[in-house]
Formats: sequence, C-alpha cells, structure tokens
Amino acid sequence: MKVPFYGHVRQYNSIKSEIDANIKTVIESGEYVMGPMLKKFEAEFAKFSKTQYAIGVANGTDAIWLSLLALGVGPGDEVITHTNTFFATAEAIWFTGATAVFVDCDPLTKCLDPKKIKAAITPKTKAIIPVHLYGQCADMPAIRKIADKHKLFVIEDNAQAIDAAGPDFRIGELSDAVATSFIIQKNLGCFGDGGMVITNNPEIDRLVRKMRNHGSDKRSQHSFGFNSRLDDIHAGILSAKLKHIHANNDLRRKLAKRYTKGLKKAKSFTLPYVVPGARHVFHLYVVETVDPAKRDSLLKFLADSGIDAKSHYPIAIHQQTGYPWDKQARIVGKMTNAERNAASCVSLPMFPELTEDEVDYTVQKCMEWDKANA
Repeated sequence: MKVPFYGHVRQYNSIKSEIDANIKTVIESGEYVMGPMLKKFEAEFAKFSKTQYAIGVANGTDAIWLSLLALGVGPGDEVITHTNTFFATAEAIWFTGATAVFVDCDPLTKCLDPKKIKAAITPKTKAIIPVHLYGQCADMPAIRKIADKHKLFVIEDNAQAIDAAGPDFRIGELSDAVATSFIIQKNLGCFGDGGMVITNNPEIDRLVRKMRNHGSDKRSQHSFGFNSRLDDIHAGILSAKLKHIHANNDLRRKLAKRYTKGLKKAKSFTLPYVVPGARHVFHLYVVETVDPAKRDSLLKFLADSGIDAKSHYPIAIHQQTGYPWDKQARIVGKMTNAERNAASCVSLPMFPELTEDEVDYTVQKCMEWDKANA
C-alpha cells in the first residue's frame, strides 16, 4: 500500500464544484487583486475567527512581519519566540531589524514554554511570538499574563492551528494580532502561497492594509509599504474550503485518535501530547523516537513500506547554517527540549481524506519497526 503525506488533490476533488465555481466567479469578474472575492473572504474569516478584522496578505511570513511592523517593532528591539519551529517565524523578526530571542519549548506540547520567558526579558524586549505548533495552542493565558506585566505585545503564529482552541480560550482572544499561513499543506490551504492577519486592533488593521499595498490607502497615493496581497483567486479557493474547515479538523482529530489507539503500546517512540480540554487540530501527527539516533531508521523503514512520512522540523532554527550568530539573535538557557524534538520527530501522514485503512497500515508498519527497535 502507498500512503501519501499530502491530500491536496483528494480534497480538491471532494469539493471541486465549489472551488471551481468561485474561481470562475473571480475570472469572469475581471477583478483579480484587491477585488470583491478578497473582501468577501476577509469578512468570512473575521467572522469565523470572532475578531473584528482580517487582512489577506501574500503569505504567512509576511503576516508575522507586517504585524510586527504595525506594532512598531524594529532595530534595537527584541522579540521572544522558540526555536523548534519553521524558520519563517524568526525570519519575520529579522526582516524588521529586531533581534530574535530564543527560549526552550515545553517538553510535552513542544510549544513556547512560558516558564522560560522571564529570564529572556530585557529592557529591549517588545513582543512575544508563541507558535501554535502541530495544531495545538500554546499556553496563551500564561503568556498574556507575562506580556501584561512587562507591557509587551503578543503575536500568535497560527500557521498550523486554524480552528484550534485552548481549554478556556480561543485563538485571537489573548493577543494583539494573529498571523496565519494558507500555503497548500496547511489545514486551510490555497493552491500556492497566502496569509492573513487577524486582530481586534483598528490601528493594526489600518497599518497592515496600507503596508500590504505599497503604503497606499487611496489610489495613486503611497508611503512606506510593500507588495503583499492575497489575490482573489486564492481568496475564492479559501472561501470554498472555509465552509468545511471545522468538519475537516474533526476528521483529523478522529484519525489522530485512531493513530493513538493503535500506537499506544509502542516503546521506541512517544506519541503527541494533547492538553486536557483543548482542541488540537492535528496539522501534523508527530511521534518522537526515544533514541534520536534511530529517527532516520524509522523514516527509512516507513518509506520502504510505501509510507510517506516526514520530519518537522529536523534542524532547529538556532542550528541552521543561515542563523545570524553575528547579529539579531540571542539564546537564553539551554535548548534541551527543542533540540531533542528536532532530532527525534517523525510526522506520520495526516489529512482529512486519509482513509482508516491507510492509518491502520501505517500503524502496523510503525509497530513492526517498534518491535525490532524497542
């Protein structure tokens, strides 16, 4: 059996008529950039997120970057985040000229560990960026409490957790802005790159809208800005998919439970931790080998069995060759949990259209490897 990692084409075929109808509407309208379909999707996404504003941008990296700029973050400032995530989180900080300050992740959730933040705060600290990693929310109440005490901004990197929620909070409720990505592999993905900033702050909304469009809020009048717009065709695709996001995430959660039930007796790798009472939407289902040196062995075994598993993220940001050691970066404390996560993580196939037979086959092969390596 062949088990793919991505289900893009399966998802398209499942709602082909809805997606095609929206694309046709855009094409026939003749308005492809900053047109009515984008406005429609922004309104839909703001309502879905229970926020006042939603601003479509070119990608998730720009969503973080423009949010930081709208909050006045720049050279001389510091922004706290964690290092076991995609490089773009830090990249967006560096784009502003600010310094990325890394602390370790929580050993269970792999999200930013609030207990590590205090030691990283200096008079230069201006913001905190928690990443809702793999589809699970970071501990936002604890992070917000720290931010309020030290008068810091909070931007949620929600590229991986659309429709997730904490035990007693929703995404966007405890932050100044939320940045998300719509690249195809996300739970809500278009057919390329796309991103969104959501906020309840009218000034952030005004500034991000202006900056995404060459610094213009009136035709032919420009100031400091960029070209970072979500085009209307992608907005139409996302609008069609948004209607199904909650149900699709429920399917992910159901498949995750099937994985967990089948893998719970494994001795050579650990399973994802889910915060009690939280809504984990399983952008990724990540196991970690007990012996990090055996991670690649598991990946190879699965590949040889026809299962396309991957690793997210095998090189922590501070371990990347492109990490700017000479400037704009600082590490606070040991990165024990982050480095272990990077060295041992294996992402099993996870998408709503995955079949139970494909999950069961993946479980079977994982347990075969476990028996030989425990």
